[in-house]
Amino acid sequence: MNIFSAFEPFQQTIFKHRIELHRKETRILQINAGFLCNQTCRHCHLQAGPHRTEIMTSGTWDAVIAYAKRCSFETIDITGGAPEMNPHIGRAIEKLAPLAPKIILRSNLTAINEKGGNDLIKLLEVHKVAVAASFPSINENQTDAQRGNLVFQKSLDTLRQLNHIGYGHSGTGLEISLVSNPSGAFMPQAQPQTEKRFRDVLKNRYAIVFNNLLSFANVPIGNFRQWLLSSGNYDDYMQKLVCGFNPKAAEDVMCRSLVSVSWDGFLYDCDFNQAENLYMAGKKVHISEMAHEPEEGQSIAVADHCYACTAGTGFT
Repeated sequence: MNIFSAFEPFQQTIFKHRIELHRKETRILQINAGFLCNQTCRHCHLQAGPHRTEIMTSGTWDAVIAYAKRCSFETIDITGGAPEMNPHIGRAIEKLAPLAPKIILRSNLTAINEKGGNDLIKLLEVHKVAVAASFPSINENQTDAQRGNLVFQKSLDTLRQLNHIGYGHSGTGLEISLVSNPSGAFMPQAQPQTEKRFRDVLKNRYAIVFNNLLSFANVPIGNFRQWLLSSGNYDDYMQKLVCGFNPKAAEDVMCRSLVSVSWDGFLYDCDFNQAENLYMAGKKVHISEMAHEPEEGQSIAVADHCYACTAGTGFT
């Protein structure tokens, strides 16, 4: 049974628009280091948290590193959970950094200081790792409601540390992007206006700078789906996503150029499909079995949560 049965299925929508979601050149390797996290966020699509035990082992990291050596990726993107919570994250960064022009660590900002602290920050600086920092709101109460008590102030402390060594400043080669998600069942505001507001408030009130801001809709799976259902907001939120469908965003969606590796080494078209157990091309394939990047023209696995990636400006 389709859980979004009140709405036209996503597959039918893209068919009506004559959109075929097939792979282009795969330029990004995304690695999920595990579901262990120091936070339990209301919007988390993976239901990550302190209780989760799924983490990438040293052996699986070795298989991922070997795969990155076999291929030629432009970007290696490390996510979680909180990837900082993985005990092998330092070695992984050291081994992966030389294998692609750009390496990204997706951080919730508070985990950096809980696991590794100054040593991890120094490692990020040495290898010029770009940091994509989840920072949902410049409103302290909204952030703490979504992510936990004192998260806002702890996040500011980490941003100050990163700014101190050059992150966010021009000419340093140390890039930090903030990632903002709405705190409720609504769509994000236009990105240029959101970025200007974040930039003005963080600089003027807290003396914090950053390079870019990305503003995305929450995906209706995992913790966020449970919250939508329990709060009675599910149908209304899905209607907003469906009405916001943008064919251009669907054409340019990130999964067309990305391969996602789960904590146990299996391949998906994106991290959201990983949460829903939708394997790449519908086949359960381990990274150790892959000789090269996924083939161009290969079909992308889709489901109704894909409406979140194709509403408005989408995930590109």
